[in-house]
Amino acid sequence: MILTLLSDFGLSDVYVAVMKGTIAQINPTLTMIDLTHQVPPQDIAAARFHLMNAYPYFPAGTVHIAVVDPSVGSLRRAIAIQLESGFLVAPDNGLVSGVLSQNSAIAAVELTNPFYWRTSSPSTTFHGRDIFAPIGAHLASGVPIRELGTEIGLRTIIHLPIANPTCIGNTIWGVIQAIDHFGNLITNISGDEVAGKSWSVSLENSTYPSKSTYSDSEPGEILALVGSHGWVEIAASRDNAQRQLNLKWGSAISVVMDGT
Repeated sequence: MILTLLSDFGLSDVYVAVMKGTIAQINPTLTMIDLTHQVPPQDIAAARFHLMNAYPYFPAGTVHIAVVDPSVGSLRRAIAIQLESGFLVAPDNGLVSGVLSQNSAIAAVELTNPFYWRTSSPSTTFHGRDIFAPIGAHLASGVPIRELGTEIGLRTIIHLPIANPTCIGNTIWGVIQAIDHFGNLITNISGDEVAGKSWSVSLENSTYPSKSTYSDSEPGEILALVGSHGWVEIAASRDNAQRQLNLKWGSAISVVMDGT
């Protein structure tokens, strides 16, 4: 069985290795794959995007542990979710909302059964080690989700406040939902909305034409395209669009269809 890990722990400390050791103590035969541990510290929105875009590429039954948890030790819930094609284990802080926007959930529980924790007295600062890692290992080893805690309503799971795009005439209004390592500004507008059309992106008083690839523009030039993740993005050829435009998560953008 495959188990994935995503966090903001970085790689200079032992936190990721400690989580893997905890998992291996429970079941050393599990295959562990790192999605990323370079999420900016406490950046739930970035974690949401990474998890959402990685999820479709794993086989059915995969367990995904995601820990970006600025409220660790508080009253925020620790949860596990069963979907049609896998499982999520994470804090209930909006991190899983991207996956849930694209996949059907079957059941969810709050992780209240300490029998499946590493210790019944978990650290108030490292639930990744003491709760999420062991829960993920037990799920991947066949423990039914309902044994892990108290069932909760799917509608009670927290979602980040990212509104759906809206279309008015020839314009689609959206927002920046993620900024990647290269400074590309990834919107919440699906590439399907612009497929086969001529279009551009408008930001304040500037308009940037759509291109097929980054190399279709001169170095430093701002452009728009559909990235490999399937979303409309704003990029700078051989440069950093976020630094050039000084935009951030949630910034408003619009896509304009040409000649319509």
